[in-house]
Amino acid sequence: MKYNPRVSSSRRKCRKAHFTAPSGLRRVLMSAPLSSDLRNKYNVRSIPVRKDDEVQVVRGTYKGREGKIVQVYRRKWVIHVERITREKVNGTTVNVGIKPSKVVVTKLKLDKDRKSLLERKAKGRAADKAKGKFTAEDVAAAAGAASLQEVD
Repeated sequence: MKYNPRVSSSRRKCRKAHFTAPSGLRRVLMSAPLSSDLRNKYNVRSIPVRKDDEVQVVRGTYKGREGKIVQVYRRKWVIHVERITREKVNGTTVNVGIKPSKVVVTKLKLDKDRKSLLERKAKGRAADKAKGKFTAEDVAAAAGAASLQEVD
């Protein structure tokens, strides 16, 4: 269901927006999920990939292979991982492009901007978890208020 009236749900317009996205938006769209231990540690599900992160491939021909990200190729929507290469007919080796959604990040390269991003995302998730939840005290207080209104 569409929530925002200013955003189109037309397939054609969505595809055009995706494939003509500028580099800054592509960075966000090229996010990868964190491994379960990193997810528990930072309380964040996914993060935009960057060079020097360590990843593990979870889908495709290279499933199970691990390595460090050598290049984030935003123009082609792929990342290049060290030791995941193939040999061309003329003998030169080239990196194989892997989509970021098909890898899990196992080790992050942290700097101050990345730390602030993790803190900001974790804070948002914590706020969402608390939203809509009632504690036993809240229920008891509401029941007490309801009984006082019946007396009037």
